Amino acid sequence: MPPPVTSERSTLPEGWSTRVPGDGDIGALTALLAANRRHGSSPVDVATLTALVVGPASWTRRQLVVLDASATLVGWVVVHDRANGRTEVTVLVAPDAPAQGAIAAGLFAWADREAAEVAALRRAPRTQLDSAADADDDRQRTWLAAAGYDCVRTWLKMDRPVDPAEAEPGALPEPRPGVRVRRVREHGNGLPTAEDLQTVHLVLEQSFADHFNSYREGFAEFVVRLQEDPWHRWDHWWIAEVELEGEWRPGGALISSVSPPDAAGAYGSYVDYIGVHRRARGRGVAKALLSTVVADAARRGRTRVSLEVDADSSTNADGLYLSLGWVVDHRTESWHRYVDAGTQG
Repeated sequence: MPPPVTSERSTLPEGWSTRVPGDGDIGALTALLAANRRHGSSPVDVATLTALVVGPASWTRRQLVVLDASATLVGWVVVHDRANGRTEVTVLVAPDAPAQGAIAAGLFAWADREAAEVAALRRAPRTQLDSAADADDDRQRTWLAAAGYDCVRTWLKMDRPVDPAEAEPGALPEPRPGVRVRRVREHGNGLPTAEDLQTVHLVLEQSFADHFNSYREGFAEFVVRLQEDPWHRWDHWWIAEVELEGEWRPGGALISSVSPPDAAGAYGSYVDYIGVHRRARGRGVAKALLSTVVADAARRGRTRVSLEVDADSSTNADGLYLSLGWVVDHRTESWHRYVDAGTQG
């Protein structure tokens, strides 16, 4: 049984209601996500959806579903307390629902209030709201602008096909002299060592310090957040080391995960993070890490490696990916808004 209907403070059409989603809503939410997906995209990832609604990922999220007068689920809003001063907002409305603009406006207003309360609980003076839209989704972009968000960045979603032959030694370029790549070390029970996990976190933090919208995320929040993903795997973490004055030091890191089956039922790998420390830039570290994840995907029988890159980055990372066989699948946008902390009635 879904949770009982609760009152909601935002303005919605007469006779409509909202409540917190539960197990019984997974099917309807799957249909809602499918209706909002781009034509030709992969099927809805039900495992991730379930984790968000009733699994560990739900613990850092506040969410509501919208029911029309006939109790049909027509909307969903998620406010993700990602880190101190960083809140992610997702608003979805059924494309065939009446009064779509009113639903979206009410859900974005609710998200403002919840994010303000989260910021107050964290004792942060304000928080950044981050919401995404496909670059060609004029409906979502219109709602975001009406809710006070500004488009601040464009991202390229890229895919690279994987050839099974790339699993063979020598099929991909070897790292340059003075560069080597290894997996994070594991204990006998299969769990990674604290030292290597902390190294990956530190390298990524330092690598992204001069990137767009960079912020500090504590180690504990970092590892817990990544484990919320049902497709996370510890054996998909790598460290690149560079030789400096006769000593091997961390120079880069890559975290990947499993991409759920596409329309043909084939799994892939997804690059969640790749970072190169400033002291190691210009030594082919990124190429070495990417070759590692491609070879790993080939050995696992996967058909693709996907990633996301900042289209406006001063490092021209998209050029590197294009040169290594990645192609642009589609573009998305980040839209931001800021709200002050506080409990609003």
